[in-house]
Amino acid sequence: MSASSSEKMSPEELRATIGLAGVYGLRMFGLFIILPVFAFYAEDLPGGDNYTLVGIALGAYGLTQAVLQIPFGWLSDRIGRKPVIYLGLILFAIGSLVAAIAVDIYWVIAGRIIQGAGAISAAVMALAADLTREEHRTKAMATIGMTIGTVFAISLIAAPILNHWIGVPGIFAMTGILALLAMLVVKKIIPDPHISRFHSDTEVSPTSFASVLQNTQLLRLNYGIFALHATLMALWLVVPLTLRQAGMAAGDHWQIYLPVLLLSIVFIIPAIIYSEKKAKLKHVFVAAIAILLMGQILLAMTFDSLWGTAVALLVFFTAFNLLEASLPSLISKIAPVGAKGTAIGVYSSTQFLGAFAGAAAGGYLFGAYGSYALYTFCGSLLVVWLILAATMKAPAAVRSRMYPVDEMDIDQSRELSRRLAAIPGVYEALVIVNERVAYLKVDMKGFDEEKVIQLLGEKT
Repeated sequence: MSASSSEKMSPEELRATIGLAGVYGLRMFGLFIILPVFAFYAEDLPGGDNYTLVGIALGAYGLTQAVLQIPFGWLSDRIGRKPVIYLGLILFAIGSLVAAIAVDIYWVIAGRIIQGAGAISAAVMALAADLTREEHRTKAMATIGMTIGTVFAISLIAAPILNHWIGVPGIFAMTGILALLAMLVVKKIIPDPHISRFHSDTEVSPTSFASVLQNTQLLRLNYGIFALHATLMALWLVVPLTLRQAGMAAGDHWQIYLPVLLLSIVFIIPAIIYSEKKAKLKHVFVAAIAILLMGQILLAMTFDSLWGTAVALLVFFTAFNLLEASLPSLISKIAPVGAKGTAIGVYSSTQFLGAFAGAAAGGYLFGAYGSYALYTFCGSLLVVWLILAATMKAPAAVRSRMYPVDEMDIDQSRELSRRLAAIPGVYEALVIVNERVAYLKVDMKGFDEEKVIQLLGEKT
């Protein structure tokens, strides 16, 4: 094997990773930015007195995103990554324009549906895999993944300020312009791949669906991300109104969101370090769900207090951010070694479906029965999740590793997989001939990477 895992990314790999993270971030910013302010905008919008429609407008992007992101990934295998990304960004820009000029809630819903149809997530991940070597792919994916959390935090802080300056229609128009600018980033900054092929670690394989959907441990995690984002989206129907009712002007809400998000990040860092170093991922995971539920209960109890709501939001977002960081790691540890991309694809689609379901159901419950019904709905989702998480198997303390291999036939790949699996510290191994990659799950404490490199070198 010619490359080691300690080698730095090449300039082309860095440019691709940063560029794709920027494109992904700009698009997610356009989806997140209206969350803290849409409830106010809907009050003066024809049809906005129907909270079911307000909820659907808030979460409609999640439905089309959930339905289309896997097919868009498959389409990128056929016609190329960049054409699919261009198509997705154009759809997002069109949806943003429709929402910006909307004259009633129905046109906003239409705009949000079109925004979600620009489902480029899978194509972006596949292009990142095309443009990075196996030993650096995890870093590239982590960089793109971290963009989501960063953009979410920025959107919560920026939304009240932008709403004060340009209003929600202006925000929609701005996000459409950003989508068009992202196309220039794809064209001018992100390299064209020399070879574009299927990658099991980032893409969904139809042949892997059965193993992923039959894995009860993965199903528990999929329910978890559904419940997490359903709860988050439902809360945006009531939290902004609660802060205003407690005496804070809408344009000042960032003064709550900023310290809450910064403190939540400070609080989760020790928990993440502890869970990884001490192999206590399940313990921290279950505790985070319990804290999330506690934050949900506090929000329901402190709706008339500004400081009480701020504390409740701090509890909620500390747990939320910790779970957002933990869930992808758990998926990676539990998924079959050759079906990681499929597991992540199903997980991501379930996440977007949860965003739609939570916003729509939350809107109906809030409009028909009030905020306590909404909080009860969210709390019930989290109680079920807490039970599922507490009874799940503790995941093995493993990490994913990928190594390039030479061309070989099926029998040779099976023999190499068997020999790799026998190396100390290797939990699972699979050599995929078409991708010319060896996928390993390893226990880092006992992992003998030199033997892996030596064995692969014998095949070179």
